[in-house]
Amino acid sequence: MKILVDADACPVKEEIYKVAWRHEVPVTIVSNSPIRIPAHPLLDRVVVSDGFDAADDWIAERADAASVCITADILLADRCLKAGAVVIGPNGKAFTHSSIGAAIATRAIMADLRAGGDQIGGPPPFGKNDRSRFLQTLDEAVVRLKRAR
Repeated sequence: MKILVDADACPVKEEIYKVAWRHEVPVTIVSNSPIRIPAHPLLDRVVVSDGFDAADDWIAERADAASVCITADILLADRCLKAGAVVIGPNGKAFTHSSIGAAIATRAIMADLRAGGDQIGGPPPFGKNDRSRFLQTLDEAVVRLKRAR
């Protein structure tokens, strides 16, 4: 079992470490540039090239049914789900096979609106409730995977 983190803009790394240490699950922090991580035997850092989607490709190639993937990237979430992984956004909302299609469609619509020059708002600000929901969702996912083994 492992946790794979799309780390470049991940606001919940400390929460991931807490859950990983509690359950003794290895974590790989994947980024395009070096990110400081605590010195701990369960934590590993992988710095990929700055090529387009390099971090996403690295994570997707290693995601499997024994993985929890943390990402806000909808297309990476889709790839990880197809590989059998549990996928959680930093806001604590799990991506599922039943929700990913709507998320991809919404992403495409928003991209079209932006390309057309429409001024649209971004996601709501990240808050305490998101952090708390993430912590609970990740802990539950790890417990479920441990029981399934």
